[in-house]
Amino acid sequence: MKYIALLFVFVMTFGGLMVAAGVDGAMALITKAILPALPAEMMIIFGVAVCAFLISNPMTVVKDTLGYFRCLGKPAAHDKESYVDLLSLLFTIFKLARTKGWLALEQHIEKPEESSLFGQFPAVQNNHHALVFLCDYLRIISLGNDSPHEIDALMDEEIETITHHEQHPGHAIQGMADGLPALGIVAAVLGVIKTMASINEPPAILGKMIGSALVGTFLGVWLGYGFVGPIGNAMLSRADTEIMYYKCIKAGIIAFLNGAAPQVAVEFSRKLLPHDVQPSFLELEEKLNDLPAPTS
Repeated sequence: MKYIALLFVFVMTFGGLMVAAGVDGAMALITKAILPALPAEMMIIFGVAVCAFLISNPMTVVKDTLGYFRCLGKPAAHDKESYVDLLSLLFTIFKLARTKGWLALEQHIEKPEESSLFGQFPAVQNNHHALVFLCDYLRIISLGNDSPHEIDALMDEEIETITHHEQHPGHAIQGMADGLPALGIVAAVLGVIKTMASINEPPAILGKMIGSALVGTFLGVWLGYGFVGPIGNAMLSRADTEIMYYKCIKAGIIAFLNGAAPQVAVEFSRKLLPHDVQPSFLELEEKLNDLPAPTS
């Protein structure tokens, strides 16, 4: 859907130009003014913007930003099935801890990638960062620190750090979008300087040069508000869905530490989820009833 929307930015922009200037007039403007100026203007505007992006951000953020472009094809990091897997895992963990104690989890949390318990839920087992997050807190609790208030505060601090990390690519792209209109003005000013240096040329030539200079302003605003800014917002939206996964884990663990039964603790996690990925109570209950009894 987002790729189609990006395509329609082109359609609506140049379609509107054709409506305003007529097909022949629009084609004349595109071929005589916009296309000839495009290589130089794009080099100044987008090239400088990319350089500024690289200067402003460490290489880890650059790599994360490239990865976050998947938000155009997959806006949400996790779907309903992924959350059903997570809630089912939490239920299994809580049930095992309730019946056999936290130490029964030790063999599973030490090497979760090889654990038969985690292996029942591949969507969670294959999510490395979330798996480490979950196992670290299970390890802390199994070592004797099961105070819900202390674990709650520590989880909040870590989720805040994760939030900053996950939102950095979106903020970086948004900063790039904010700078593009100004860089368009830079390109336009350079075009005006070039025009003023040729002030003795006939009006027809000067008009063409001024038109080419204004292409820079057009491109800066168009790229910033039509493409780069919306992509930055899409990245931030995906980051929010990534962070929700950690909040879901936290809600279940804290509820269980406060004395809730395994199924009730999982319900705390379920109720936290947005409606588009939230399984219904009956859907989750049916899934939990089908789970095998946890074994150490």
